[in-house]
Amino acid sequence: MRSKTSCFNGTLFRKNLSRYWPLWGLASFGGAMFPLAMLLELLHNGFRFWSPLETRQAYYTVLSYGVPVISIVYAILCAMAVWSYLYNARSVGMMHTLPIRREGLFVTNVLSGLTMMAIPYAVTGVLLVLVTMLFGGFEPMGVLVTVLGVMGESLFFFGLATFCAFIVGNVFMLPALYGLLNFIAVLTDFMVNLLAQGFCFGLNSSYSGTVEWLSPVVYLIQKISPNSTYETQWVTDRLGGQRYETSVLTSVTLENGWLIAAYAAAGAALLGLAWLLYRRRRSESAGDVVAVGWMKPVFRYGCAVYAAILGGRLLYALLWDSFQSGRYFTVLPMILCMIAGGAIGYYAASMLLAKTPRVFKTTWKGMLAVALGCAALCGAMKCDLFGVVRRVPAPDSVKLVNVYAAGSNYYLTPGKDDALIEKVRTLHQTIIDDKDYIMSTAEGRSVYMETEEGSYTIGAPASEIVSTSVSSFANTSVRFTYTLNSGLKVERRYNLYLTQNRMDQEDTYDHLLDQLINSQEMRQKRIRWRDEGFQLDGAWIDTWRDYSDLSSREVGLILDAVAKDAENGDWGVYNWFQADNDADSYEIQIHFQYKLPESQFDRTYDAIQVNVKEGMTETIRALKDLKLITDADLVTNRERYPWQYAAGGWDQYDQFYGQFHMSPEEYYERYSEYPAGWFGTESDDSSTETEIAPAVDDSHSPSMSDGAEATSFGIIGGADGPTVMVTTAA
Repeated sequence: MRSKTSCFNGTLFRKNLSRYWPLWGLASFGGAMFPLAMLLELLHNGFRFWSPLETRQAYYTVLSYGVPVISIVYAILCAMAVWSYLYNARSVGMMHTLPIRREGLFVTNVLSGLTMMAIPYAVTGVLLVLVTMLFGGFEPMGVLVTVLGVMGESLFFFGLATFCAFIVGNVFMLPALYGLLNFIAVLTDFMVNLLAQGFCFGLNSSYSGTVEWLSPVVYLIQKISPNSTYETQWVTDRLGGQRYETSVLTSVTLENGWLIAAYAAAGAALLGLAWLLYRRRRSESAGDVVAVGWMKPVFRYGCAVYAAILGGRLLYALLWDSFQSGRYFTVLPMILCMIAGGAIGYYAASMLLAKTPRVFKTTWKGMLAVALGCAALCGAMKCDLFGVVRRVPAPDSVKLVNVYAAGSNYYLTPGKDDALIEKVRTLHQTIIDDKDYIMSTAEGRSVYMETEEGSYTIGAPASEIVSTSVSSFANTSVRFTYTLNSGLKVERRYNLYLTQNRMDQEDTYDHLLDQLINSQEMRQKRIRWRDEGFQLDGAWIDTWRDYSDLSSREVGLILDAVAKDAENGDWGVYNWFQADNDADSYEIQIHFQYKLPESQFDRTYDAIQVNVKEGMTETIRALKDLKLITDADLVTNRERYPWQYAAGGWDQYDQFYGQFHMSPEEYYERYSEYPAGWFGTESDDSSTETEIAPAVDDSHSPSMSDGAEATSFGIIGGADGPTVMVTTAA
């Protein structure tokens, strides 16, 4: 009689289930609480019947957001249970002496682990189906898709956990490696961007999502979601017989559900790789940190790389950030900090692999390679060898362009906004070409400039400022986001210093930015009226008295009026140098909230605010016709709150308020005038007025008498714009 080789052992299978029953038993008990809570809630609400589509929507929601999180934790617990014998020399020796070949051990333990994963889901699912059947909400298609989804995700996560189990030889290393592989793409993306944004001009994002699919939990939660469709219908109340309008769920689909099948196939492949590792695994490797020989250099240098970047950045923040000028790294200190961090990771990994701290004599060559690698990486980023700083995507590679400037987002689509996209690319390239000038002003190094109107210094401290008679400067933030045809995004953000003199020169970024944002086309883009893909989600108007929601008819009329004002040049022209942008505005703000197409934008909603100002005749006429405002609302902020815009500003207001214990309006209403000395008026004990004259050279001015004093006026630019006004007597 020929002997047969069995790939499954029933005794071992039953032993695994009985030995680890607390694991799947407690998980089943916890899962059963959800159907029970659902049943009690339905009973409390008076037997409210669920529609089958509501049931499908609930199933898909749990499958999208709940199952990945539960499976990633439960899978590693099941894998640690069935493969625990691999990490003890006596246990692995005993298992390998049993009359079961390794094929049988592998298949039996895999089926044991998958069964322990399936039992809690099966218990919870059966109870949920019974509850939904009781309340008329049973939906077979939703149940089938959910079951297949749970099976696919369970297969993937248990396959990944099993693959990790055969790489390591220590039970504590198993969850560490498993967690790292599940989030390695997110961690690496964050780590690389954290380092790069300290070297690369304009790079400001800490996460790009380039290879997010290598982080399964994050990718599944991001991409898979229930897609629900609602329709507005009229229904009749069964009790009162009255008809009312309501939203009815008409269809539910699982968006990107095919990804679960792709990950399930990857899980099966990982189980195959795990079997290949098990066939060649030495029993003597039990207790080793890494059980696979070719993985040991990967572990050693991987620890060194992560420690060099993360640890080096931490050391730099602790030891050198206070000495740094500007936001970009100083190269030599960063190299030294990275070498120190890399040495910690490299030698820690070497000690774990060798199981002894005596590793310094035999591993110095590897440490030398780590040090050279740190220096080479910092040098490459500083010199932009990867082209990150110089990158401006080509027009044919772009699917969408988003520009943020002047406090608003602008969305441009190829094929419809080609001319504007080319202007954006030209502006972006000009900013890159002016990198040295921008970095010098941003990092506080003074830039002295002379013009026909005067001279001034950008980025200088107050003691060094040089006044100018006409020219002024400010700073603003500009962000470019290119969505490529491949789905990836290129995002750059710049803090720009603007001067009036440079804005009059056609080859400067100041001029190009002003011409782009204040162009007729971009003023229309700012309100996003009648743009495809934008769905109005809400609108309301604020006045100094109250606020009210706007109907769709009112929104249409108001946006048409704002568009006409933009076309006539009465709205949308942004003044980069005006400190009091709201001084001539009325206390009337119109807010619009848009829902964006999720397939094109990272964010779901966007909003704009229209401040009604003097000269917006079309908008004011529309608001009056709709009876949303009256003539009493047409009072500018300068007139309504004069102390905010008077000489002395809030300092004078604080002094005034502390003396009289009442607001300026209350005092005016009581006495019909402001107190003496307020707003530059003459006081009882002062008969002189302070005159602020332009900064001029009075040594050659025939109109300036010898005894007269002139006052120089200057503005010091801060991180967010002109922040300090300085007056000095000549």
